[in-house]
Amino acid sequence: MRLNSPKFLKTIQTQSQRSMGALIIACALPAVANAQTGVGTEVVEAPKIYSPYVARTARNANFAEGVYWGDTHLHTSYSADAGMMGNTLGPEEAYRFARGEEILSAAGMRTRLIRPLDFLVVADHAENLGLAPMIAESNPDLLANEWGREVHDLVKAGNGRDAFQKWINDAVTANKDPINNPKMTRTIWEREIEFAEQFNDPGVFTAFIGFEWTSIATQETPGNLHRVVMFKDGGEKAGQVVPFSTVDSNDPEKLWEYLANYEEATGGSVLAIAHNGNVSNGQMFPIERMNGEPIDRNYAETRSRWEPLYEVTQMKGDGEAHPFLSPDDEFADYGTWDKGDIAGLKPKEDWMLQYEYARSALQVGMQQEQILGANPYKFGMIGSTDAHTSLATTREENNWSKTPTMEPSPSRWEHVVIASLSGDEALTTYSYDTLASGLAGVWARENTREALFDAMKNKETYATTGTRITVRLFGGWDYSEDDVFRPDAVSIGYDKGVPMGGDLPENTGGKQAPVFMVGALKDRWSGNLDRIQIVKGWVDDAGERHERIYDVAVSDGRTIDADGRCKTPVGNTVDEANATYFNNIGDAELRAVWTDPDFNPAYSANYYARVLEIPTPTWQAYDSNFFNVTMPDGVPLSHQERAYTSPIWYSPS
Repeated sequence: MRLNSPKFLKTIQTQSQRSMGALIIACALPAVANAQTGVGTEVVEAPKIYSPYVARTARNANFAEGVYWGDTHLHTSYSADAGMMGNTLGPEEAYRFARGEEILSAAGMRTRLIRPLDFLVVADHAENLGLAPMIAESNPDLLANEWGREVHDLVKAGNGRDAFQKWINDAVTANKDPINNPKMTRTIWEREIEFAEQFNDPGVFTAFIGFEWTSIATQETPGNLHRVVMFKDGGEKAGQVVPFSTVDSNDPEKLWEYLANYEEATGGSVLAIAHNGNVSNGQMFPIERMNGEPIDRNYAETRSRWEPLYEVTQMKGDGEAHPFLSPDDEFADYGTWDKGDIAGLKPKEDWMLQYEYARSALQVGMQQEQILGANPYKFGMIGSTDAHTSLATTREENNWSKTPTMEPSPSRWEHVVIASLSGDEALTTYSYDTLASGLAGVWARENTREALFDAMKNKETYATTGTRITVRLFGGWDYSEDDVFRPDAVSIGYDKGVPMGGDLPENTGGKQAPVFMVGALKDRWSGNLDRIQIVKGWVDDAGERHERIYDVAVSDGRTIDADGRCKTPVGNTVDEANATYFNNIGDAELRAVWTDPDFNPAYSANYYARVLEIPTPTWQAYDSNFFNVTMPDGVPLSHQERAYTSPIWYSPS
């Protein structure tokens, strides 16, 4: 190679760029060589650092080396609505199953995961925590309470369903604790902590301490306002408090006070994850507080501080988008639950939807930022199960569903999930409406409580509907078209911009529009990839919300039209009768660098990636084939699994 050849010069330039960060760090090191080049002039030659990873670590302290998979929302028999319904598996079995062991389900069926999870949050309901195991062991404190003895005796007499209904009527519907014994709560909470400490294995498996706060708003307008509370800390700190329940308050602002008090008292760290807005009847992302007053800047800043993540997909429906809100999105109507509230009392009204779904909520947040100066809904995305079986299963062919009564059987598809308390059959939801979803993907430095928690706080997370699609998204101003294909693409992603969950840096290079680098890799045990899309939401200077979807990478050599959309479907190889498919369509990997062609620097915007697999069978198709049953008309027997990344935000300021 000639020393003055273009190829040689390009090679030298590239090597120089790679070593730039190392040179910056090296300049801070002691000099190892001095030379006199003139009177009174001393030149210090900085040592070169051969390893490029020294500089990488120095530049990016939070460089996320790997993706870790988990479930932040799993219930065991310690949740009253699980244990009272027949779940006999406690936290120990939940952790063992998540770590990859074979477990006998509550119905006595052998089951295990295709691959172990990396982390788990056992998030049992705070309300009457541990009621079922205390009944099973005839706990003396329970028997000393008149109401406690009544439900105990019903269960022991074989009338568990009557006992469960009594708990619903006397505790849940009345929003009170008929036992009200802090000692019992403390006893069970200490057991939960002990199990988490026992199974937490830094670097191998992370067991987070957590619980679920289960507010259903008001009795007049019931809606799911549930949050999972997740502690970064171990038992020494988390054990200084007991779970905050809806009996303490059904107002999320009071939950935030509890979180703040915990951190102040212990020096620890905690966060809350809102979930399942699709059955909140417009109350999950409100513009009014529960007292009827408009939300203010303090509300916005406080919610953003304590709730960095949203559980966008789970068994009770998918919460990314709704076809009414996104009529031009052919993929919006996925796992849609939109009949009514969580109690089946009040039917859904169109105005409610914008305050329930992630895509519109992100836009509502930017609208409120224009008014308040702070964004209340600047959240990242994760998925989780909300399973009440102690079994964190998310794959269609291995779906242990929501409750013990919905474990695999020839009749589980017709099980009632939400029985309409109003008597309106149109508001009743059945098992065949449920999803096998979902999973949380977290990009972090290592598999520890500290690293995973910090990544969640930073929103470097994404959701999938159950499979392990790998996806990374970076945003900046200076990515070139070739950067995404370089072996050090991830380093480039951090060096030139921000990862998912971040804010675009200030545009100092005079570029006209932001540039996004995205890549996705298929789950090796699932379908190939159909496409990668960028979903953009923005708010104009009149405060109006807008959205647009761009196909940025598509499989099988299909073309993307000038309007940014690929009109050609990927195809469908699913044999629904036999619940099989072929991976002879789609691609194993897709990558793209995309520049926003419609960027207006005066408008606030957010961007997230949606990745779609090719069609594969649903759990209903697997059940239909395995048990030789016929599903009702309209039940999907094939679908497209998907992933949603946390957004990247642009602000004119």
